[in-house]
Amino acid sequence: MISLSQSPLDPAFVQNPYPFYDRVRAAGAFVHWADYDLPVTARATVVGAALRDRRLGREAPPECAPPIPPHLAPFYAVEAHSMLELDGPRHARLRRLVLHAFTTGRIARLTPEIEALAHQMIDRMPPGGDDLLDAFARPLPVILIARLLGVPEAAAPDLLAWSNAMVGMYQAGRSPETEAAAVRATEAFVAFLHDHVVRKRRAPADDLISHLIAAEEAGTHLSPDELIATCILLLNAGHEATVHTIGNGVKTLLETGTGGDWLTPARIEGTVEEILRADPPLHLFTRWVYEEIELAGHSFRRGDRIGLLLAGANRDPGPWEDPAAFRPGRPVQTNFAFGAGAHFCIGAPLARLELTTALPVLFKRLPDLRLTETPRYANLYHFHGLERLMVTY
Repeated sequence: MISLSQSPLDPAFVQNPYPFYDRVRAAGAFVHWADYDLPVTARATVVGAALRDRRLGREAPPECAPPIPPHLAPFYAVEAHSMLELDGPRHARLRRLVLHAFTTGRIARLTPEIEALAHQMIDRMPPGGDDLLDAFARPLPVILIARLLGVPEAAAPDLLAWSNAMVGMYQAGRSPETEAAAVRATEAFVAFLHDHVVRKRRAPADDLISHLIAAEEAGTHLSPDELIATCILLLNAGHEATVHTIGNGVKTLLETGTGGDWLTPARIEGTVEEILRADPPLHLFTRWVYEEIELAGHSFRRGDRIGLLLAGANRDPGPWEDPAAFRPGRPVQTNFAFGAGAHFCIGAPLARLELTTALPVLFKRLPDLRLTETPRYANLYHFHGLERLMVTY
């Protein structure tokens, strides 16, 4: 296996990681990423197979689980009940229970609310120009998830701050300060949700927390810890990804001169899929190996870990002709922005609905939308999103 070096903190990589993914793909089905000491792949067929292989998963084998430092115990106590970090029967049970509440029909009914919220965000923008991340991309999904969960909309700034601090635990260059902020955010988030869960048990309403409390399968319900971890996951994973995708998507549309004619009802779904393919919000997804296996000619043992470069797979020239080009009219086919297999993002339908609803409103209301400075990506790896998006309209 060839070894390649590339610091995820290197400024050139932060701004454009795709050349490195091309190097990885050209070097083999798997290469050793020296900076992570991790075998990784950027080939679409290998990424797809690995995401769907039940011999791989997110949960570390018990004998391989890294020790949890005492100062991080509050953070990992929540992670221990998160669907994202579980596999097997427990993951399947949690996922089915959540789907009882987070139904396709319930999500589809949010379309008018998303549209109205997009108009409200635009109405609040100052004349002339603004940072579109702060004015539109960040508040819209966090307000929506607050309404969906059934917590006060006024809590949105706190939810946003807690989410950002907790997600920092997965970013390259994690520091003691990052860890301390994540623990404080976790404790505040848990306390906030505990109070609201108590209220919803006493007085259920037509909101996601109430429906999660009521969800039942084979006589079982979500435990209090599972319920709180699920709410945190829905906020953190769904919100972070949607913010980055709105920002990356608007940047791409403006830089490529892709106008509102690609955001019409007949074309918007294809345009959103191309946004997700071309510049997705999550770039690296890791998996543990549960038994001796061979993947794409490479042997792995129980306890090994592999990295799947989702964004690299999305630019594999095998499935996509001229993959570096943004072509909203290309035929839609499966990409890996939301993963695949057992851990396919449970919030993908909501994220797609937010994008297909909000982007047409934005470009219709602001037909003269233009960039006022070259957008720069933030140092967030293994996420991929902008520092800010300064525009005029």
